[in-house]
Amino acid sequence: MSGGTLRVVLGDQCSRGLSALRDLDPATDTVLMMEVQAECTYVPHHPQKIVLVLSAMRHFARALAARGVRVDHVPLDDPDNTQSFAGEVARAVARHRPAQIVATHPGEWRVLTDMQGWEAATGVPVEIREDDRFLCSLPRFRTWAAGRKQYRMEFFYREMRRETGLLMEGDEPAGGQWNYDAENRSALPKGLVPPPPRRFPPDTITREVMALVAHRFGAHFGDVEGFAWPVTAKDATAALDAFITDRLALFGDYQDAMAADQPTMFHALVSTSLNAGLLDPMEACRAAEKAWREGRAPLNAVEGFIRQILGWREYVRGIYWHLMPGYAEGNALDAHRPLPGFYWGGPTTMRCIEQTVAQTRDLAYAHHIQRLMVTGNFALLAGIAPAEINAWYLAVYADAFDWVELPNTHGMAIHADGGVMASKPYAASGAYINRMSDYCGSCTHDVKQSAGPRACPFNYLYWDFIARHADRFTKNPRMAMPLRTLAKMDPKKVAALRAEAARFLATLDG
Repeated sequence: MSGGTLRVVLGDQCSRGLSALRDLDPATDTVLMMEVQAECTYVPHHPQKIVLVLSAMRHFARALAARGVRVDHVPLDDPDNTQSFAGEVARAVARHRPAQIVATHPGEWRVLTDMQGWEAATGVPVEIREDDRFLCSLPRFRTWAAGRKQYRMEFFYREMRRETGLLMEGDEPAGGQWNYDAENRSALPKGLVPPPPRRFPPDTITREVMALVAHRFGAHFGDVEGFAWPVTAKDATAALDAFITDRLALFGDYQDAMAADQPTMFHALVSTSLNAGLLDPMEACRAAEKAWREGRAPLNAVEGFIRQILGWREYVRGIYWHLMPGYAEGNALDAHRPLPGFYWGGPTTMRCIEQTVAQTRDLAYAHHIQRLMVTGNFALLAGIAPAEINAWYLAVYADAFDWVELPNTHGMAIHADGGVMASKPYAASGAYINRMSDYCGSCTHDVKQSAGPRACPFNYLYWDFIARHADRFTKNPRMAMPLRTLAKMDPKKVAALRAEAARFLATLDG
């Protein structure tokens, strides 16, 4: 059949309300869904991440077909698959001879560049529609960002609260304050065991995908075994409901806490569903707000959860599209060290790193403090090259797509943007990790020592980092305290700490 519209749905766009599907005519239109090798290997994605995307696509394609929609679904192992978006769009145009192609704005700059070339390659008009699954449009974010030298999430978040009415009492924030982050920094008490999150055993479709991924991508970091992420909208909503019932009440208090062998703590684990298009962000926020208004969860927990979605998630997406493509090239701290092998599961004596990397390997998951203050903090202190650590985060986490991963890593974790996002680098010694976790008690290193064979590497790396960048940070008021402390130190002690750091860094493999 010729004519009609070819409607492209990407792997992170498995949403019934997708703008590309809005005016679909089942009588004339075709939905194209493409599983391609290039998207699985531009970084070596964790096998569970690949399973998540491919299984979600296959379930979504089946759901569309059940509604009478004509779906042209190209499986990864189709022998005629060109294994690229451009190649599969060209083949689909030859098969269906559409009058036009309609797509929704993608989440990654490189995919948008690819998409913008489809019209010239096929001779068919291409319409790229806004991705209105987000709560802040890109034009709206640009309006907010216009004229600002720094982009602070807190101010953006307050505007979003006012616009959506979430956690508002008239014109004022519920409870009288906008942000309850200061109440959300408790370490996990001994004896408190977080309830396990809802997990979803693989069905037949997912098991078929797992076998395919294990065969094709078995050399990637991680394994398909243990996969239990939601791959349908129904299961994503069930996961959200289970979080609100079982863990939301204590999420606020312990959202920054870390504990050995407790990878999920009280976290929601809905970011995979949000970022794959299986869960609506406003639905998630409204469900949490309802729990507070009904007395089932305290305000500090609900505000913290909503801030992660309405504030942080929308903000980093806006930053990404406002500042790309140049944003990815920044290296404000002149960091060039290769990524150490222990990020890929190699041996390390640092228990916090070992725990975080091990659970990342097993689950394709670590919560935000583990990402920011363990693996991210180490990369910052050690001066790991931005491109290498950015690619690692993008590869290993099931919820990582470039629009969300890059600003979180590049801006927050390693300060490679020089303070565009964060007013100071999130650098910390071992004392922070010890305060917020139980990792240090059984570690080979002594978190209270800064020098000597048993010293915690985070301690001497921290002071080496401060000394290395002292001139750069002199005008930053938020760095005044560590700079004053450094200035009061005996120069011989500073030299000894820096020598210790140099010896340690020389042992890292690339």
